Amino acid sequence: MVPPEQALPGRDTGLVVGRPHLVFATALDGIVPDATRTAFVAMGCFWGAERVFYDWPGVVSTAVGYQGGVTPNPTYEEVCTGRTGHAETVRVTFDPSRISYGDVVRRFFESHDPTQGFRQGADVGTQYRSAIFWLDEQQAAIAATVRDAYQRVLGERGYGSITTEITAAGPFYLAEEYHQQYLVANPYGYCGLGGTGISCPVGLATPGTVS
Repeated sequence: MVPPEQALPGRDTGLVVGRPHLVFATALDGIVPDATRTAFVAMGCFWGAERVFYDWPGVVSTAVGYQGGVTPNPTYEEVCTGRTGHAETVRVTFDPSRISYGDVVRRFFESHDPTQGFRQGADVGTQYRSAIFWLDEQQAAIAATVRDAYQRVLGERGYGSITTEITAAGPFYLAEEYHQQYLVANPYGYCGLGGTGISCPVGLATPGTVS
């Protein structure tokens, strides 16, 4: 990871995506509808990672952006240098009456290989790391509980240690418009995302309950 003193300087203002979501027709301005919840996850190239969630009943909106770094309001080109510290991240807005935060975390773990460090498949770099950026202590507890349970299952199948970063959410910077719902606009576009094929345990007991 780039030391803060060596990070790119960034800029004071961020990107604005004027068009609506290509699946849900919702605005991408980050305003969370009443009675919904938000999760932030990073699991490799965000083109395929976003599709994992906008194709899932219970999710009401998604957006891709940059999180977990130092540089304010980075561009995609800057993130790809490795000198911003950001991960390619998906903001998942979901209906908690249909799916839980624990469900989101399990889907996250099952949809990529969380043991690969600063890469995901052929995509290599700190921006492709596995990460969960939590919004409160309950989310942090749930993420850690699911991670530990999945680690036991992966270990039994010969996988190494989970490298997923679980940390408090910092600013989420919206990515450029052409990245948003990229695989809707480009259905034959690149997606190198692949899971382990191993299911994550359900029915875990944790503060706040993982259902």
